[in-house]
Amino acid sequence: MSTEDGIEKIVGRFGKYQTWILFLISIGRLPTEFQLNIVVFLLPGVEYQCLDSDVNATNHCPCENPKYDQSSIASSVVTEWNLICDRVSLASLAQSIMQIGILTGSLIFGYVSDRYGRKLAVLLSLFLEAAFVAMSGLVPEFWMFLVCRFLIGAAVGGTMLCGYVLFIELCGKSFRPYVIGLHEISFILGYLLLPIIAYFVRDWRNLQLVTSVPWLMVIVYYWLIPESPRWMITVGKRKEAITLLEFIAKKNNRPTENIEHIVDEMEKETMRENQKPASYADLYKTPNIRFYTIVTAFIWMFCSHTFFGVNQYIGRLQGNIYLNVILSAVSLTPGLILVVFATLYLKRKVSVVTSFSVAAVSLLVFIFIPSNMESLTLTFAIIGLIGAYTSFVQVYLFTSEVFPTVIRNTALGFASMFGRFGGFIAPFVVNLGIEWVSILIFSGVAFAAASLCYLLPETKDIILLNSIEQTESQNENIKAPTNSTNDNK
Repeated sequence: MSTEDGIEKIVGRFGKYQTWILFLISIGRLPTEFQLNIVVFLLPGVEYQCLDSDVNATNHCPCENPKYDQSSIASSVVTEWNLICDRVSLASLAQSIMQIGILTGSLIFGYVSDRYGRKLAVLLSLFLEAAFVAMSGLVPEFWMFLVCRFLIGAAVGGTMLCGYVLFIELCGKSFRPYVIGLHEISFILGYLLLPIIAYFVRDWRNLQLVTSVPWLMVIVYYWLIPESPRWMITVGKRKEAITLLEFIAKKNNRPTENIEHIVDEMEKETMRENQKPASYADLYKTPNIRFYTIVTAFIWMFCSHTFFGVNQYIGRLQGNIYLNVILSAVSLTPGLILVVFATLYLKRKVSVVTSFSVAAVSLLVFIFIPSNMESLTLTFAIIGLIGAYTSFVQVYLFTSEVFPTVIRNTALGFASMFGRFGGFIAPFVVNLGIEWVSILIFSGVAFAAASLCYLLPETKDIILLNSIEQTESQNENIKAPTNSTNDNK
């Protein structure tokens, strides 16, 4: 197999056109980033004074007539539908139901992306995300809100996976280490903007509308976002791929003379086996793919459990909720920079395992910090969040490199499905009521994820494989020679 990336030879590692697509996807994804973190403002822990005739106490249960503290948040889902006392489990369900939606959306949009193209999956998920969030801010009943949370999650599952895969397939092999940093700009931006918006918009319904309605404009992306040329070549759309690659090459001021020859070579390499539309059954038909599928599924489950658990836990720490969330968002930026350097200079397994270990160790330390030391408590919680977040970012890249183009989105969708199981359980672990037990669980699963990473092949500097046959034949020795002069072309 060639050690050169044909797409990179044609359009360059990263040019003006890829920058434009990154900008569009990053802006379009902001409602997704808001929803991944907005739970601390929609479903916060609340203080209340029970005004029942025979009771006048703080946070007393049962309570029919609570008077909520509105000093930080004027209105939330918790206060509107009284999700306290024996109804507190409904608050956990409202947090977790979005994870089930993400599970469903990852499967559906992953299949749509591999079967019908990256572009369709990206457009549908971005538009539906904004529409469902807006709808959730208008519903009159709690059960309707739950349905909307599920639908929001389904769209989130599509935007998280399909936008990432489209972008990584438009870039050259040598630029992939930077992709994980650039693609996460929207998450950091959304995480940082959310508490600022929530500070000024303290009613949960208005907050949902403000963070969604303006993004319905993504419908115009139909004329702005391209299909993935790698996917086109994989499914035999040779002419369309050549036309698109010529267009991108011109935008990036690249030569267009040898595009047909390069595409023909890529097509020959890809089509040595009879490519059929991808299905989830393909993840289990061959031994290496089957093994990678099982291992990555558990890694994603443990990773998601840790990240979403710690993220929700920070919203319950003492202090100003808006300041805590802003500090959390700001702290992720240097972590993301470290990820880029680790991806450039360290082996994939070393960098991913290190991130998981940082999360696990910092959470263990967190258990022994006295509760009255608020600053130190927040510091180690944020360190744990950084470790969990950077591992999540790297797991996306690691998984996309392990699996070939023909089933890449399908594999990511399947792994993400297991990730949603972890995310679904996280709020219930947060609400156990015994802090050290909750933290110990989050730390333990982070250690488990680190251990499983050693079972996957090293993928640093590889050419993205296109077919299942290539993946099976490469086995552990899929790394392209780092001293090859071709790597610098």
